[in-house]
Amino acid sequence: MTLQFFGSADRMDDNIDAYLEQHQHKSLLRFITCGSVDDGKSTLIGRLLYDSKMIFEDQLAALEADSRRHGTQGQEIDFALLVDGLAAEREQGITIDVAYRFFATDKRKFIVADTPGHEQYTRNMVTGASTADLAVILVDARKGVLTQTRRHSYLANLLGIRNIALAVNKMDLVGYDQARFEEIVADYRAFAEQIGIDQFAAFPVSGLRGDNITALSDATPWYRGPALLDHLESISLDQDALRSAPFRMAVQWVNRPNHEFRGFSGLIASGSIRPGDAVRLLPSGRTSTISRIVTMDGDLDAAVAGQSITLTLADELDCSRGDLIAAADAPPEIADQFEATIVWMGEEPLLPGRSYWLKIGATTVIASVNELKHEVNVNTLERRAAKTLSLNGIGVATLSTDRPLPFTPYAENHDLGGFILIDRLTNATVGAGMIHFALRRAHNIHWQHLEVDRAAHARLKNQGPRVLWFTGLSGAGKSTIANLVEKKLHGLGRHTFLLDGDNVRHGLNKDLGFTDVDRVENIRRVGEVAKLMADAGLIVLCAFISPFRAERRMVREMMKEDEFMEVFVDTPLAEAEKRDEKGLYKKARRGELANFTGIDSPYEPPERAEIRIDTTRLSAEQAADLIVDRLLA
Repeated sequence: MTLQFFGSADRMDDNIDAYLEQHQHKSLLRFITCGSVDDGKSTLIGRLLYDSKMIFEDQLAALEADSRRHGTQGQEIDFALLVDGLAAEREQGITIDVAYRFFATDKRKFIVADTPGHEQYTRNMVTGASTADLAVILVDARKGVLTQTRRHSYLANLLGIRNIALAVNKMDLVGYDQARFEEIVADYRAFAEQIGIDQFAAFPVSGLRGDNITALSDATPWYRGPALLDHLESISLDQDALRSAPFRMAVQWVNRPNHEFRGFSGLIASGSIRPGDAVRLLPSGRTSTISRIVTMDGDLDAAVAGQSITLTLADELDCSRGDLIAAADAPPEIADQFEATIVWMGEEPLLPGRSYWLKIGATTVIASVNELKHEVNVNTLERRAAKTLSLNGIGVATLSTDRPLPFTPYAENHDLGGFILIDRLTNATVGAGMIHFALRRAHNIHWQHLEVDRAAHARLKNQGPRVLWFTGLSGAGKSTIANLVEKKLHGLGRHTFLLDGDNVRHGLNKDLGFTDVDRVENIRRVGEVAKLMADAGLIVLCAFISPFRAERRMVREMMKEDEFMEVFVDTPLAEAEKRDEKGLYKKARRGELANFTGIDSPYEPPERAEIRIDTTRLSAEQAADLIVDRLLA
């Protein structure tokens, strides 16, 4: 956009100040472009930037040079290069990462996210959509509505985007055919109605030629609607809904520059606040009143949703990062069990029962999926039974956290109802979720205080509770060594119990198979039983292959510090196969036994086991003596 000011220096300063004041108070629209690969998303954004005069002369010169070197449009400008910044993107002519660009017109400011169309980068689309007010769904006029068109539309609606613009792109390549445009719009409308998109605006455009993007085109005299940019400038944003909701602010930082000041900083998620208002701190439930609303520009008399502020309280209360400050008379729910929709982004599948980090706002807790209720087929919208979710899978599940969380359903507030799941071993983000509601049992089931506690049980037995966890390949000798250890401890008057992998599958876990999902649930159940036995003051010996580090870590975290000892019965695969008393390896090698650890299912050896037993050097008797000595020491 070009600005021209005439007259005296004072007059020029006044004009600049007036323009900046006007610019500051323009509304901001965040939107994304999405759809299938090569539908022209980057080109469309590049054209918007170019036609809005948001490209400086040096950028234009660089764009022209890059177009000759990397472009796909011959000698013409390749507008996609304005947002395709990665070398791999330019070489392949596709978008991989999310590219954010800012531009403005006389009426509004915009932040646009160009999201990738490839199926393997769907997670990046979810990232861009999580903060968007509007989604521009692109469809190639030659190809029509594709799987990724449906998937991105479903995700946009799922993530709460209510403003949808369907841009039927590359109309120049179908001769600006009105019938083709109407056919695609009708096809999309049929799908949109099924997923709850009540209305959308449709535009016949050409990103390359600029048709109907910033101005109406003579090539489509049959189109009577506005240009795409006019629509983006005029679409109404419901910014009052959050401001009229009850006050909520997650604490992102405890601001303590000196001993005289203690404030709580964060972004107001909903509602408004004034000094003197009564608030409740969650999850503690303590109440206080607001003393000051502090900002870099001085104290405020009031603040509303969307502002970042620091609050000070009238009382000295314990409040930490991740806590929620809420209106005292309208606090949100608190629960530790929820139903939620999960979009899976991990290369490895979601495994119910496995523990993940769950991050909601500034709060991070341990969570696990209890049950996957169903998976959604984005093409047919069929709900199908599933035990797990693979990459880009979408499903509804119940999950539980290790401590209660204050929350608001995602449909009411995205900040307080949306979360991500993080792999605890790799720290990779593997899922995104939207909370629907708290499960009834989260409110109806409470911990019952017991007069005879675990310490009393341990004193009666004159021993400290312990869990010895024997892990290793099938045939390594876990059960043999565990039996000898229990026999020796029993002879010393210790109170013990042995949980063996084969034995529990005759009763407690008889309903489980040997898939990865069932193996995780097998160990979770055994871990819970071992914890109860440790609470009873017993020394519990658990002999299980337990192939995954994540589940062994999960059981360790169920116990009190120093009560869990991991015993790695380290036997090479070749040696374990030689022993093969049950003939299981032979069956697995012949393909008669699926999901057998070490053959077609992985075993993850411990990285820091308390005890490692090399069975090629120690006999079972020697190993048992070593373990008993270490335990009693």
